[in-house]
Amino acid sequence: MNLNKLKLFTDQLGKTETMPVLFVGHGSPMNAIEQNEFTAGWQSKSKSLPTPKAILCISAHWETKGTFVTAMDLPPTIHDFGGFPQALFDVQYPAPGSPELAEETKRIILKTEVGLDNNWGLDHGTWSVLKRFYPEADIPVIQLSLDYYREPQYHYELARELQALRNKGILIIGSGNMVHNLRALDWGRANTGYDWALEANEKFKQLIMQNDHQQLTGYKKLGSAVQMAVPTPEHFLPLLYALALKSEKDEISFFNDKPVMGSLTMTSLQIG
Repeated sequence: MNLNKLKLFTDQLGKTETMPVLFVGHGSPMNAIEQNEFTAGWQSKSKSLPTPKAILCISAHWETKGTFVTAMDLPPTIHDFGGFPQALFDVQYPAPGSPELAEETKRIILKTEVGLDNNWGLDHGTWSVLKRFYPEADIPVIQLSLDYYREPQYHYELARELQALRNKGILIIGSGNMVHNLRALDWGRANTGYDWALEANEKFKQLIMQNDHQQLTGYKKLGSAVQMAVPTPEHFLPLLYALALKSEKDEISFFNDKPVMGSLTMTSLQIG
């Protein structure tokens, strides 16, 4: 990209009031087409947020070797799942991308070399949520990938380098689930959780409110309930991206704080 064009983009962003940061428990892709208490919670939350100039989303569903950011003008809607009704595969979320924001993100991350990606797009961790937050799909969206070779502390430190974007009108969203164990799902449990799922979720919330990010990045040492709740890291890491962006003056509030199907929690939070 032409450096003059990039400078023009960053100048146009200007300095704004500090944007909030979200972590959204996204749950099933069906939330994109079914109205329920969680999608209502997303819609309600969207009305209280300042309108962003663009959105940077860290989704549990884009794992890579290395770190990449989507850099195309028109990111495709990716239906990265199987076994769901055709109506879900028919959903499109035609938000524009922002090659300029991708370049700016690449520029401010110093911890690693960030690749510009033109092959991915918006996966369901992003579009199933944004379809409820911003149904008009008129706000530019880019995604930042998760390097699956790296430990949680690395992701936390990388996320801190995104802080400057909060002051330029960029809404940063981590999309995953605090408790996410698909092998233990019980479709008959509806809005209830296993004891270990509830214990882990409460532990996470307690540590979040205590600003104890060290224990959260070291979650593998938090006991058997947490080990059951987070058998693989990809849905938990987006939470660390959000928490890494919290300043001392930022307040935290939870929403959609309920379990589903025994082994998932939809618990979400706003920072700032």
